[in-house]
Amino acid sequence: MKNKLYTIACGLLIAASGSAQEVEFTEYDLDNGLHVILHQENKAPVVTVGVMYHVGAKDEEAGRTGFAHFFEHLLFEGTKNIERGKWFDIVSANGGRNNANTTQDRTYYYETLPSNNLELGLWMESERMLHPVINKIGVDTQNEVVKEEKRQSYDNRPYGKVQATTAKLMFKKHPYNHTTIGEMKDLDAAKLEEFIAFNKKFYNPNNATLVVAGDINIESAKKMISDYFGSIKNNNEKTTRPVIKEEPITEEFFAKETDANIQIPAKILVYRTPKRTDKESYVLDYISTILTGGNSSRMYKSMVEDKKIALQVFAFASSQEDYGTYLMAALPLGDVGLDKLQAEMDAEIEKLQNELISEREFNKLQNQFENNFVNSNSSIEGIANSLARYNMLLGDTNLINKEIEIYRSITREDIQNVAKKYLNKNQRLNLDYLPESSK
Repeated sequence: MKNKLYTIACGLLIAASGSAQEVEFTEYDLDNGLHVILHQENKAPVVTVGVMYHVGAKDEEAGRTGFAHFFEHLLFEGTKNIERGKWFDIVSANGGRNNANTTQDRTYYYETLPSNNLELGLWMESERMLHPVINKIGVDTQNEVVKEEKRQSYDNRPYGKVQATTAKLMFKKHPYNHTTIGEMKDLDAAKLEEFIAFNKKFYNPNNATLVVAGDINIESAKKMISDYFGSIKNNNEKTTRPVIKEEPITEEFFAKETDANIQIPAKILVYRTPKRTDKESYVLDYISTILTGGNSSRMYKSMVEDKKIALQVFAFASSQEDYGTYLMAALPLGDVGLDKLQAEMDAEIEKLQNELISEREFNKLQNQFENNFVNSNSSIEGIANSLARYNMLLGDTNLINKEIEIYRSITREDIQNVAKKYLNKNQRLNLDYLPESSK
């Protein structure tokens, strides 16, 4: 067993307080391939136990979308030694809380407990990995839960179809072309043995990262982890994924989508952008904040406050393991046309492409990201999630300390160059998102 100890201090300037944050961690691999990350922080008697599996919506087979998210629910059903429906009861009875979430790239489960219940958290997560009970009653129960979630979060939610529409249009080959919730017809058509096979394929130690953060003793935690996880065998060799390349977008393409849940249309512009490990994805985060990051941002000031042509404006970068997207949107005020909104958004992009942002605006931007970075690691739960994510999806656990250096290295010229490279009219989806009555 190889052991690496990182003790890294990263000084973070916060303008208001001048405080700094340091995250220390130990990471190593068990013989079965499970990657373990430990962070000791003894200020409060709390511990988070999390397991991140390298499986997300992009790993689903055609015709079986929604599997990864479905497992986020299914694997709380019970195990060989945890009675069906009792998972949450056990955690809450021991003073804790727990949850899970799924993205295109990974699924994450965690418990936060009083630190004297660390062993309970480790046992429960080892049970989830080793002894899950996957049967018809559990599948049927969670199928109804997921259907209700889809109705609330997508089908009946205003603008709920934006994500599914843009994903399908932006990715022709890559499995980022569907949402994590998937299609209910795919789940309905799946057989029990397909769920069992999905678990065997992805829910293995060699496809997971275990993180324990909080009020722990490193050596005793290692002993417990070895006891609970060391003997778990893999059902498969380590998962390998094909490299799927999308053809570049070289010509603006247009689409319309209608939504029965809205009364106000939206103009949406979407660009395909780099994966998260590319520095340019960080620059796009800056650009999002410049354009719509608060009431003093450029698009908000121009379109909402000064010209009063937009009810609301949005711009955000979403960078994932393989690709990213950059979405800009505006909702018209009154009878303003969508073409006018588009012209104003294009004008703001052109300013970024043709002029360096001011030193004052740039300094404000850097301060915002300094604060955001510190706040993301202000809780034990946040630190645990970050450690697992940086390790699994970005290949460098130490980004929990040094990612801010990437933001600090960005220049005003970088912002201009990235805007010129990615935010061009011939490289985008131009979507009119309309009330159903506008058909």
